[in-house]
Amino acid sequence: MDPTVFFDGWKGPVRILMIAPIAYCALVLFLRISGKRTLTKLNAFDLVVTVALGSTLSTQILSKETPLLDGVLAFACLIGLQWLVTFTSVRWGVIRRLVRSRPTQLLEDGRPLPDALRRERVTENEVLQAVRAHGGERLEDARAVYLQSDGSLAAQLRG
Repeated sequence: MDPTVFFDGWKGPVRILMIAPIAYCALVLFLRISGKRTLTKLNAFDLVVTVALGSTLSTQILSKETPLLDGVLAFACLIGLQWLVTFTSVRWGVIRRLVRSRPTQLLEDGRPLPDALRRERVTENEVLQAVRAHGGERLEDARAVYLQSDGSLAAQLRG
């Protein structure tokens, strides 16, 4: 077995100890500048950006071939694109419909909607959990339950 699998000299670890804090601080700075919207509950678009940022940070820290400036520019680019998409989606419905899914009603007047549950891959038990989390005890206690675009369940209880 090649011993360099475990240790290949001090150059790599020293580079990581230097680059990781700088790249991390740059990412945190960009996230703070970009505003709270960048850190909201995840919809599909936000998840892609979050995964891409994590992957970029990892590459920045571990890849000897990626200069620090390239990684910082990649952060700025990803966060800038995320800001642009959210900015335009707030102003234009066409963009909003492309980026965000609409909430789906899963329960109406205490009755589950089987087609919606099947299409969204949600069980009646999960709907019941949402009703209970909002203060109800049974499905019949809810007027409606919706699967939100971020994947959370929102229940409206009867008056």
